[in-house]
Amino acid sequence: MHFKQATTILRIFDEDKAREFYIDYLGFKIDWEHRFDKNMPLYFQVSRGECIIHLSEHHGDGTPGTNIRIECDDVKAYHKELKSKKYKFLNPGINKMPWAKQELCLADPFGNKLIFYKP
Repeated sequence: MHFKQATTILRIFDEDKAREFYIDYLGFKIDWEHRFDKNMPLYFQVSRGECIIHLSEHHGDGTPGTNIRIECDDVKAYHKELKSKKYKFLNPGINKMPWAKQELCLADPFGNKLIFYKP
């Protein structure tokens, strides 16, 4: 029996804000999108490298305020990339924690927290 990496589903409430944060700011790409109808909620997958996240407007798909940890081999370089984008809603810093060499914590517009860390 072999288990593979879990895929996180994060709840979102506004498609435009989700795209601004995950695509424009974080630099993820959209892999695919799904709606049952043009007036139905959006469900889509974003990725960057090996990190895959599902974002859902569907009621019951995830809980706002979810925290996820994402391993990153160069937190300082990612921090520099994010700072260069001048996203008006965040000004993140890097923290050293007992369990991680570096952590970069970001809150998305829906209350979810993404923690990029270097072990």
